[in-house]
Amino acid sequence: MLVRVETLRQEPSGPVVVRVHSAVGAAVVVWEDGAREAVGGEHHIEWTVDEDIAWAGNTRSAASATSGVREEGDHIVFRGRLGLTEDGAAVLDVGGALILFEIAGPPPPDDADGTWVEVRAGRSSVSVWPCRY
Repeated sequence: MLVRVETLRQEPSGPVVVRVHSAVGAAVVVWEDGAREAVGGEHHIEWTVDEDIAWAGNTRSAASATSGVREEGDHIVFRGRLGLTEDGAAVLDVGGALILFEIAGPPPPDDADGTWVEVRAGRSSVSVWPCRY
């Protein structure tokens, strides 16, 4: 996903906190690259979410069939098309960016595959990694 990255906080010993602006929304997250000088400007990124999908917990059907990224308090909300894999994982397509999730209980219903959902993840569980093509 191509995004514009704005540095918000960069301390020598702490994480680099950035605001990521994409075509589908914006969020404040941690930049997971040791090259601190590379922060800022436009980058292709990959999202990393260190939370599992729990249907009716942090994941629910979306009211809108459009991709989105937004902040809600201490959470980042991803809206996208859900894909369930044969090995029990899930992939969320958010504006062309694919985010891989493990599935915790309760799992999504069988007919959730291919539907639009929202996944809420704690801000501390979400980060971005720059991609170099």
